[in-house]
Parts: sequence; C-alpha cells; structure tokens
Amino acid sequence: MKYDEIFARSFSRHDQRRFGYGALVACIIVTCCLCTVFKPYLGPLPVSNLRLTLVDGLKLMMVSERATKPLEAYVEIEETKQICNTSKQRSDSCEMKGDVRIQGNSSTIFVLSSHRKNASWTIKPYARKGDISAMESVTNFTVKVIQEKIETMPTCTKSHNVPAIVFSVGGYAGNNFHAFTDVIIPLYETSREFNREVKFLVANKRSGWTRKFQEVLDKLSRYEIIDIDEGNEVHCFPSMIVGLRKDEGKELYTNSVKDFTRFLRSSYSLERSTAIKLTNDYAKKPRLLIVSRKKTRTFTNVKDVVHAAQDIGFEVVVAEMNANLTQVSRLVNSCDVMMGVHGAGITNMLFLPENGVLIQVVPIGNMDWIANTYFGVPSATMGLKYLEYKINKMESTLIEKYSLNHQVFMDPISIQKKGWDPYKSIYLDKQNVMLNVTRFKDTLSKALELLHS
Repeated sequence: MKYDEIFARSFSRHDQRRFGYGALVACIIVTCCLCTVFKPYLGPLPVSNLRLTLVDGLKLMMVSERATKPLEAYVEIEETKQICNTSKQRSDSCEMKGDVRIQGNSSTIFVLSSHRKNASWTIKPYARKGDISAMESVTNFTVKVIQEKIETMPTCTKSHNVPAIVFSVGGYAGNNFHAFTDVIIPLYETSREFNREVKFLVANKRSGWTRKFQEVLDKLSRYEIIDIDEGNEVHCFPSMIVGLRKDEGKELYTNSVKDFTRFLRSSYSLERSTAIKLTNDYAKKPRLLIVSRKKTRTFTNVKDVVHAAQDIGFEVVVAEMNANLTQVSRLVNSCDVMMGVHGAGITNMLFLPENGVLIQVVPIGNMDWIANTYFGVPSATMGLKYLEYKINKMESTLIEKYSLNHQVFMDPISIQKKGWDPYKSIYLDKQNVMLNVTRFKDTLSKALELLHS
C-alpha cells in the first residue's frame, strides 16, 4: 500500500491539514537558520584594486581592498582603503580606512591588507616639507601595509571608534604666523568634514602651543588631544589621516578664507563681523590698533604716531600681541584698522572684522615679496582692505649703524645671497622704525577713506 494512502487512513482531513501547516512552518524555520549560519561565507569574493595615476608627472598611489577575515571588535569595517600622496610640494599625507594601528614610541602606523603586498611610506606630518630647517624637528612616521598577517600587527592597547588625524606642532609652529599657516588652517581644512567627531594625535607636542589654541582645537574636536610621542600605547582606529592638507604656495590660505575667519570669530565668541562704515558726519570714531614690539622692529616714536592718528580722527590703542588669543582676538576684533611693522604679530589680522583695514609697515631690506605674500595677498582673501607703507633709509635705525652708501642700504640682495642668518640678523633683528609722521599721515588718511567706502 502506498505511503500516502496509509497517511490518509490514519488521520482525518482536519488532522492532515494541521500536520501540513506544521511541516511548512518547520521548513521555514530551518531555512532561516541555515541562511544565518552560512551568511558570512556567501559574500563577494575578495577584490583587490591597484591604481597608479600620473597627474602632471606626479605619482598618486592608491590601494583599495576588502578584508577577508573579521576585524577586531573595536571596528566593523570590511573595506581597507589607503591613499598616500607624497608628491605635493608643501605637504605629504596618507588616508587609511580599516584596521589601522599606531605605535607611538616607534612612530609607526600599521595597516592590515588582504591582497596588497607589504609596502611602506615615510611621512613628516607638517605642512612645510620643502623647508629643511623646519622639518628637522618634525617626527618622521612610517606607514606600513601588512599583508593579511594580523599576528605581525602590534596588539591594540587602546581602541577608538572615531577617525584620527596625525600632525606635528614642531617646525616653526612656535611662531604665530607659522602656527596658523602651517598647522591651524591646514588642520581646519582637514578636520572640518568630521564635525568634531575626530581625535587629534599630536607629535612634537608643546603644552604652551595647545593651551594657546585650545579654543580652536575644541571647536574642531570634542576629544582630548593625544600626545602620540609619549608612552608605549598602541592606538587602534577605524580610519586615519596622517599629515594635513595644504594648498600649494599660498600662505594663510584655505579654500574659503572667509569661512575660516567666521569660524575663528565663532571659536572666540567675537562680536563684530564687519568694521565701522563711516559717513561724512560720523559721531563714533574708528578704532586704530598699533601693534607694538619690544625686542626688534619696534616703533621708536610711537607717541608721535598716536598723536598724529588722533589728530585726524582715530581712537588709538597701542598693544603688544601675546599668547593669550582670547584676549588678543577680542582686542583686534574691537578695532577697525590695524597697523604694525612686518612680523608675526600682524597675523592677528585674522580677527579683524570684515572690511577692516590692515596697514603693514615694511622695513628696508628688499622685503616687498615676503610682505605681500605673507600678509598683503592673504588680507584681501579675508575681506580686508590693505595698505602698505614702505619706510625710507632715514626712517630705519640701521642708519645709526651703517653709512648711507653701505651695501646694507645700497644692495640688500647681496646680503640675502649670504644666507638667511646674516640677512635676518641685520634686517629683522637689528632694525627698528622711526616713522616720518608727516609722511605717514597720508597712509592714515587713506585708511579713513577706505572705511567710508
């Protein structure tokens, strides 16, 4: 007798229907369990892709791949992506995604790769790589790609679930101008996409430096800075950028400088976004800030300059710039015009309200190019009006040390050819300025005119 006939006689039609429904449910449950168990093995096969792109003769190396084994619990990222670009003139950088580990005491970064052969790059994460003197004090990091041998990777001692950016505050970062153009602005450009969900790993850390820029750093990251040079920790991240993005050949510059100055005003809670706009019968006086210096390139007749500025309608403030940027930023932002001898203190023009005026006093010594490149061109991108006052020989205190027919006056280029140190010792370290007040009044008057426009 057939099996289905025995089945039919043994159970009623109602019992058969109930039995069939139960069998169907059991099949569905078994199928789901099998799918769950074998799901990790049903994904696409590992793919490795290597692209070498030549752009204007510069080589860009990219590796993109999928990991074939589960990563550690601290991150659930399947794809490891690594880009190293060492072709730029001013900055090197690597961008990595996946299993990334950094060992601080050896300055080594490890990246796990499934199909990429072992490879390595060396990176100094400071945005002035063409300057040998600057780069001497910058830590050299080695980026190593490890081919699917997780046992050769250092063991994580601290795991993080947000990206990391590695950069140095060595080089010239102790100078206010270089701190902004070599570190702060490139850091802003590199980190703002993360909306503060990023950790900063700082090499060559100076406690005074981080204190000085704490408000800015807090605005870019909500996490405490990690001193990557200290200790034996191995920090593990889901992604990492080593080195900061820097536009070639431009100082105090980012893709949108006005956005950056607005960011600074927000960081320091500055009140004024635009400078005073004068009318012919203005009642409120525009405010002029004279940046004073104590050691070199000082105004030797600053009182005469103050009186001259007051005579033509300015309220005048004389102040030396210092490391307290909260205090400095509020002072500068409260003024409409800022003037000073060429030097790092003028960098604080970043805090001037838009449409304010910068007056740069340029000492003798063939400084036209550096004065314009460092402050003239950047001031325009910030939405400021720019005036330049070039002193003559009689306004330089070098006249007290050298005769008028000395090569210091007649041929400063010959001094430049001797090297930076001889040039700096004369024109930057030994030179002060005694302004011809009658002549300088014309520049002050032009500043007033610009505030009318």
